[in-house]
Amino acid sequence: EVQLVESGGGLVQPGDSLRLSCAASGFTFDHYNIFWFRQAPGKEREGVSCISSSGVGRYYQDSVKGRFTISRDNAKNTVYLQMNSLKSEDTAVYYCARQFGSSCRGGDAMDNWGKGTLVTVSS
Repeated sequence: EVQLVESGGGLVQPGDSLRLSCAASGFTFDHYNIFWFRQAPGKEREGVSCISSSGVGRYYQDSVKGRFTISRDNAKNTVYLQMNSLKSEDTAVYYCARQFGSSCRGGDAMDNWGKGTLVTVSS
């Protein structure tokens, strides 16, 4: 069974850091690009970042560039999202999702999603 499980969310103050993890199982991990999405209350889901299957290609939404870093450990079947200098507008449920292939394709569908982890940034 394909599974993507997010963890690491929580309540933090503005300026703090969090590291999210996306643990994968049930498939050949290094054949898939992994995306992070987020959905804030009352807003549509948006793409945050993507890392290609090899880890070479990394992409970020403009609003998180310079603050968030995506990485992966293919030996551990895990993708990480290091989030620094968090802002209140980063508050959202964060989801990871997989996409078959070797290059991130933002316009193409994901074929499996995790259930999400909540990040709340508030003073």
